[in-house]
Amino acid sequence: MKAIPALLLIAASALASAAEVAGVTLAETVQIASGGPQLVLNGAGLRKRVFFDVYAMGLYLPVKKAGAADVLSLPGPKRVAIRMLRDVDADQFADALVEGIRQNDSEADAKTLAPRLKELTAIMSEMKEAKKGMSIALDWVPGTGTLVQIEGKPAGKPIAGEDFYRALLRIWLGEDPVQADLKKALLGQPQ
Repeated sequence: MKAIPALLLIAASALASAAEVAGVTLAETVQIASGGPQLVLNGAGLRKRVFFDVYAMGLYLPVKKAGAADVLSLPGPKRVAIRMLRDVDADQFADALVEGIRQNDSEADAKTLAPRLKELTAIMSEMKEAKKGMSIALDWVPGTGTLVQIEGKPAGKPIAGEDFYRALLRIWLGEDPVQADLKKALLGQPQ
């Protein structure tokens, strides 16, 4: 009988340590660079397109923030963690990122970001297909740039500029996000 409370405590701590979205478990904390700080899961949600679940996603920050402007202005490392829930052509995936940036940035800003967007689309094109179950991480590492990881392995070279990473975040957190309920979920707001 004494073991039951201990088991309940262990089970409760396991539940508190992760979020589950469409069967995908997202860790409560991650570390994006060797020896770097721990990032906490700010929120997690599901990207849907029409009737299809496309990917589960988590946003990791140094500290939790409930407002998009607070997230965008927050200094320090960040991670967008994506787990694919269906196969998507890599070019389609990259095009969706580009379109999301165009929807949330001025024409002048989009022009400034264009060469770096080209770098990102080249990295995505190299993977050919974002397959169901694949993990994709978009990390911001101050002093290094935006790092893309596919299945936990670095892909391409770092993409310069915090303005570029903020543009990526605005795809999901901007004034015209790709999906409004996903924005709320990533900000840890009730649905």
